[in-house]
Order: sequence, then C-alpha cells, then structure tokens
Amino acid sequence: MKKIMLGNEAVARGAYEAGVKFVSSYPGTPSTEITEEIAKYPEVACEWAPNEKCGAEAAIGCSVRGGRAMTCMKHVGMNVCADPLFTVSYTGVNGGLVFCVADDPGMHSSQNEQDSRNYARASKVPMFEPSDSEECRSFTKFAFEFSEKYDTPVILRLHTRVSHSRSVVDTEEPQPIVIKDYEKNPPKYVMMPANAIGKHVVVEDRNAKIISDVAADPEGVGLHKIEMRDTKLGIITDGAAYQYVRDALPDASVLKLGLVWPLSEKVIKDFASKVDRLVIVEELDPFLETEIKAMGVKCEGKELFTLQGEYSARLLTAKLTDKELPVPALDASKLPTIPGRPPVLCAGCPHKGLFLALKRLKVNVTGDIGCYTLGALPPMQAVDTVVCMGASVGMAHGFDKATDHEDSKNTVGVIGDSTFLHSGITNLMNAVYNGSAITLIILDNSITGMTGHQQNPCTGMNIRLEAAPAVSLEKLCESVGVVPEAIRVVDPVDTFGCEQVIKEELARDVVSVVIARRPCALIPTGRAKKGVEASVDYEKCKKCGACARIMCPALTIDAEGFPSIDAESCNNCGLCVNMCRFGALVKAEE
Repeated sequence: MKKIMLGNEAVARGAYEAGVKFVSSYPGTPSTEITEEIAKYPEVACEWAPNEKCGAEAAIGCSVRGGRAMTCMKHVGMNVCADPLFTVSYTGVNGGLVFCVADDPGMHSSQNEQDSRNYARASKVPMFEPSDSEECRSFTKFAFEFSEKYDTPVILRLHTRVSHSRSVVDTEEPQPIVIKDYEKNPPKYVMMPANAIGKHVVVEDRNAKIISDVAADPEGVGLHKIEMRDTKLGIITDGAAYQYVRDALPDASVLKLGLVWPLSEKVIKDFASKVDRLVIVEELDPFLETEIKAMGVKCEGKELFTLQGEYSARLLTAKLTDKELPVPALDASKLPTIPGRPPVLCAGCPHKGLFLALKRLKVNVTGDIGCYTLGALPPMQAVDTVVCMGASVGMAHGFDKATDHEDSKNTVGVIGDSTFLHSGITNLMNAVYNGSAITLIILDNSITGMTGHQQNPCTGMNIRLEAAPAVSLEKLCESVGVVPEAIRVVDPVDTFGCEQVIKEELARDVVSVVIARRPCALIPTGRAKKGVEASVDYEKCKKCGACARIMCPALTIDAEGFPSIDAESCNNCGLCVNMCRFGALVKAEE
C-alpha cells in the first residue's frame, strides 16, 4: 500500500515490518518522531530512556537475548552512547540491532554540526544512509537482516531533510516478532581483554567479508544505486545530497552509496573508470572524499564546496554547470526592511521569571540544553555558557574550584528536569562528593519541552501516556548528599520571590538546589482555561513599559502607550502582573 510518510515515520514503519521487538531512545531533534511513531504499534515494546546510553544498553540487552532492537538519537546523542557502541561492535548480536542517528547540517536545532559517519569508521560498524522516505523504510528493514547475517550492529544515518521530509512509501506487511534462542557464550559477549583481542580479529574479518559481498552485489548487499548517463561528469554521493544532485545535474552519471561504511574499493574504482571527471558531493566532512583519494582515485570535492551547513541544487548548479541560476521571484534588494524577530520564550513560559531574577542578581549562569537556552537572549540575558547536556552542573562546579569557593557566591547552574535526569545527576553527585558550594537551579516544567513534549521519569507517565512511577527531584537530590534544608522549591513566575530564595542559597557554604516548578505553558496542566487572561486597569497604568520589557508574546503596547493583552496568547501566568509596581495588570480568576 502506498502512503505519504515523513522520513522518521518511514523508519518506524521499516522497523515494525522487520519484526522489531524493542525500541529505547532519548528524544532529540531531528530523530524524535521515530520513537513516537513506533509507540503507535502496540506489539512493539517502546520507551523513552533517561539518556542515549541507557537506551542503547537496553537495546543491546534485547538483542543479546534474541529480540530485534533499535535505539534512536540525534547526532550529539551518539556521543553519549559511544561507549556501548564501540564494544557491541566486538560482541556482535543475536537479534538484529540498529542504531539510528539523525545528523543536523545547518544546526537547525543543535549546538554543533557533527558528521556521524566518522563514528561508523571509528567503531567499525556498518552504516546505511537513506535519501528519501521509501529508502528510510526499506533500508531500516534491510538493516535488521544485515545485522543478523553479518553478526554486527548497524547504524542507520539520517539527516534533517530526510527525517523531516515526506515522500511516497510502499508499505509491506510486518514480519512476526521472533525471539531467537539465547545461549550463554562468554567468549562472544564478555569483553575482557583476552576475549576482546580475539574479537577484534573477527570484526576485521567481518568487514572484509562485507566489502567482498558488496563488490559482488553492490545494489543488493550495499544498497547502492548506479545511474550511468553522460560520462563526462560522474558524481559519488550519499543521503540527502543525492536529491540535490538529481535536481541540479540530471544528465550526470551517479553512484549513490547506500552503505557508506565500509566502502568497496572495487565498486568505486569501477565507477570512476567510466567517467571523465569525478566529483564527490557530500555534506559536512570530506568523509567519502578522504577515503576515495586514499584509494588512489582522482576526484574533486571540498575544494569546490563548503564544509559548513547544507547544500542545495542551486549550489551544485553554480559550481558544476554553465547554466544560469534561476532568477528569484522576488528581488530581496527591493523589499522593505523588515525588523528582526528574535526567538523568545512562549507566552506564559515558566522559565522567564526565574531568568529575570538571575539577571537582576547579576550572577554567572552556566546554562544547559533546552528551551531555557533562550535565557541568553533579551530580555533575560542571563545565561553565560551552553555546552552540552548536563554540562551546566559540572561547569558551575568548575567555576567553584577555579576560585577556591569564592565564585560559588556568584555562580549558579541552570538545568531542566529531563536534562537533569539525562546527565545532570552525576555532576551534582560529583559536586557534593568533592565539597563544592554551588547553587543548582532545576527548571521543572513537568515535561521534556524543547523536543516536543515527551514524557520522562519525572512526569508520572510513559511514552504511551500510561501511569508510571514519578521520580521525586527533591528526594533524588537528597539521596546524593544535598542537605534537606538546602533544597528549596519556588514558583518561577514569582520572580521577586525567586530572587530572594536564590540570594539565600548563594550564601550557603554547601551545595544547594532550587527547584523552580511550574508546568510548561503548552501542556494541558500548564495551560490557562480558554477565555481566562490577564487584564489592564487603565486608571492605575503609568505607561512605564516595565511589563513590555519582559517581551511576552501575549503583551504589546498600543498606540496610546497602554499594555494590550492578546486573549488568544495570554496564559494567565501572572508574570506581567508581578512585574507591575502599580497594580495596573490583574491576573484573572480561574
């Protein structure tokens, strides 16, 4: 049956058709929808894990026991699960095992650009890369068969444009879920040095076998696509870049690689020998180019293109043809200047009041990954650093150590509830254990917000919205050594109350934790009832503009200088009410 599917949805469908038993992931754009779609198949055990390493290790366990398993993540998530990835390459599998990673060229929702193909080479794990939704389905299904045939985990590499584009998919009936027999086999699965030395030989022999099989059947085993047209120009490409090649260079001969690691020298040299000019078109690192040049094949690549961001058909047309570029429908130089629209936190966002308090306190703020990264921008301008998941806690501890506790009176770490469970708790444990005096603020908005409202171990629900045990952040912090009196809970909308509590905690000589608790404004428990919004008392308004300076999307200033509340956007959180010193703004009674 033909259906139009998102690339991520098609990956989920391919895993379902392959008879996957278990999927464990941590949400991360652009990979999140894969696991959300898998959860719609009741036959499949599916879960959100606290982090990518947990998800990968659970999937590995299912594979070893005999079930087909998959774990999904964005590119920076692969950094988190690299430890088990490198070793499961040695152990091999029982049930098919797929690691699905989605890269983000252009950094649409990421803190860096990272080319996950390098992980395939470093870990010696085969990697397939689809270029449209149908290939997402078929490559995923094939990856499980390939995994079991060659006794190896397999990486499926996606890309923002593939993950989040829709195209036609030919769905097939699912295979039954089969749990293979499990036999104790310590030489295979126990990676102590004596066993691992022998398994390294097995890994190298495995990859040699894969290369040999791909050379004999490039389209069947390697899922390569060889398109011979005009031989004056030959292109070797992969993934989303193939779509740009087809649009810009319809007459060129193309070798589109399905298996991007390991590479078959024979297939590449055979193609290269048939074209006059060979160009490698790949986004991000010169991964293919470096390997192909090492084979002694003359080719061009990054000297023509950039190492940064995404490619386009327009770029390829400009670099590789004599065609004139199409004239834009609108001449941007003749358009009126449009004011910039900086990203802002949502109307009613529970984080804003807290960050405004930090701004007034003029403290150093080590930030983290999440919506609250916007705390670095106006009007808050409070966040000083953002590196990776959980780093805010460790970096605050580092500030403390760099100054022999002097900076602990002027530094806070800020982290979300989901991120704290992901990788902040170990840093907090480290800070307590090593005698730090930091203040950590946990922004508990009752959901995993930035990736689209996924559940986590604090929310009391699992991925299918069934009741689940909820972690108590207070008890968790106390269990790693934070003294009970140094654990405070505040409402972040009470911005001046937050300021006072943070002042008090900064004065302590031990680790303290402030939990700023209020649900995300976009989930049901954090949303005001329809028709309930703040109002303006024009008699009391002094037109001072203090309310406007919080930059709430629901509040603007009208032509007469009075605040104007947008009833559709206002979440009745009360932050503007708290900011007004004259009582001119009134919170509605619900």
